[in-house]
Amino acid sequence: MRARKLIVLFLFLTGLLFATWIAAGQQTRRIDDLALRNAGKTGEEWLTYGLTPGETRYSPLKQIDTSSVSRLGLAWSYDVGQGGGNQEATPLFWNGGLYGITNWSVVFAVDARTGKERWRWDPEVNQTAVRPKICCGVVNRGIAIYQGKIIAPVIDGRLEALDAETGKPLWEARVAYPQDNFTITMAPRIAKGKVIIGVSGSEFPVRGFFAAYDANTGQLAWRFYTIPGDPSKPFENPALKKAAETWSGQWWKLGGGGTVWDGMAYDPDADLIYVGTGNGGPWPEELRQSKGKDNLFVCSILAVRPDTGELKWYYQPVPGDSWDYDSVQGFILADLTINGRQRKVLMQANKDGFYYVLDRLTGAFISAQPFAQVTWAKGIDQETGRPIVNPEAHYDQNKETITLAPSPNGAHNWSPMSFNPSTGLVYIPTTTDGSRTFSLETDFVYKPGERNTGILRTGFGPARPAPAAIGPVPPEGQHFALVAWDPVTQKERWRTPGGGAVGGGTVTTAGNLVFQVIPDGHLVAYTADKGEKLLDIQTGLRGGMGPPITYMLDGKQYVAFLGGQGIVLPPLPNAPPPAPGAVPGNAPTGPTVPPKLLTFVLDGKGVLPK
Repeated sequence: MRARKLIVLFLFLTGLLFATWIAAGQQTRRIDDLALRNAGKTGEEWLTYGLTPGETRYSPLKQIDTSSVSRLGLAWSYDVGQGGGNQEATPLFWNGGLYGITNWSVVFAVDARTGKERWRWDPEVNQTAVRPKICCGVVNRGIAIYQGKIIAPVIDGRLEALDAETGKPLWEARVAYPQDNFTITMAPRIAKGKVIIGVSGSEFPVRGFFAAYDANTGQLAWRFYTIPGDPSKPFENPALKKAAETWSGQWWKLGGGGTVWDGMAYDPDADLIYVGTGNGGPWPEELRQSKGKDNLFVCSILAVRPDTGELKWYYQPVPGDSWDYDSVQGFILADLTINGRQRKVLMQANKDGFYYVLDRLTGAFISAQPFAQVTWAKGIDQETGRPIVNPEAHYDQNKETITLAPSPNGAHNWSPMSFNPSTGLVYIPTTTDGSRTFSLETDFVYKPGERNTGILRTGFGPARPAPAAIGPVPPEGQHFALVAWDPVTQKERWRTPGGGAVGGGTVTTAGNLVFQVIPDGHLVAYTADKGEKLLDIQTGLRGGMGPPITYMLDGKQYVAFLGGQGIVLPPLPNAPPPAPGAVPGNAPTGPTVPPKLLTFVLDGKGVLPK
């Protein structure tokens, strides 16, 4: 009898050890193309910027739901660094750890159970030299993970692969140089073993591009320029030869702009990666000597093959842009039934105030309607997909001053939106009625190596009356809102105040929830179907807030995000005004709360900053 008990005990312990070994092997598996393809299906991990390749930011987790979300409390916090800029990064969760990037491209790994630092890596950017080359803030929006490596963009133009277990560098690639007025602020994406990354800097005289690097070696695979170069030289590909026909004058001497600093998505079935491009440089098409021309590929959505960078299709929301209406806002890929037909779509809430739905296989225009107040255009031609621009909006051609909506900050900017397939709604952080006064710099002189926007920032003359606005009219005094948008009917379903185009962001879950982080430091949760507020936590960080993620660890669902500016330095030269809710760029006069990674769980007892 005793021998039998010992055998049973032995078998039990052996089985337990085997199960533990299997679990450990599953948890520490290397993330490959198949894992990224299936990312987000269980919701237990957060392996890529938008959770899924289609960037839906929808989690099937529902332990935290409408009945339990009010119990959410802080589990632990981690000081990410000194700060000096917004926290715009989406952290990743894998192998029991949270991985993130903060100001000046410092990368870190934290034990997700305790908040204890695993490792930290500082690329030691030459801040004095690089700071004047940064367009719009000392920020990074995220990292990527692949085959045991953390792929980290460095704001000075480098791309680094770090060992995910130790943080030690494995390879380094030079994407661009700050001496050429480029920086990198976007999160890299992975497609078929390649790292896809773009550059920032369209306010400077640059020629935008994005590129692919081998994720295991760092070797350059291909580069796609978004602006055609000097036509006296061979074009890099046939697409650029065609694009050159939409320019005139000597545009290449001014750079052209078209940088790629945020939105991307990937459809592995279609074998296409989708890329958004930025504004033209200088801003007014008159100064680009391209009056009435489309100026491809500024303010465009491009679909390319990840193996080669070959262009398959493009769509240009704002031909001949003169208003800084970049088309780099995040994409969402989804399958929708429209007019009784199943469509594979790409969707974008653009800076320009219109919500676009395209066929992601062909680029065919499906629909677009304003989700915020718009005065620069009368609408979108539903046959051609081209905007019907108000003649008065051409301030550069008319040599007049005019106030238009949206502003260059956009009706929606980089702040991530999310899509819930159960409700069929997209949740868009929106500036509902932002505007900006545009006036041509009539004595414009090109300045090599400096900002060349070509518009006045002060000293405007009398402004002509703005055109009539289209789009949903916000309640009196409501300038910033979370808008729940139905992409099939192209109509607003509900809205709630708070947020704005820049800062924070959303994630939605199977628990019928939308979590939103607001630039003023609040974490809020709403019912996804009706927009009823169920949770409102002031984190104490009050500025520079990044988007939330959710994941499962040890049977518990967590919500985590980065936030806080910490040490606030003087503003960059000619920097745009701070985003709504952000801390103004002045030297600190007293103690500051350092930026933090905050993690929340049901019945969490941690203490928030004060």
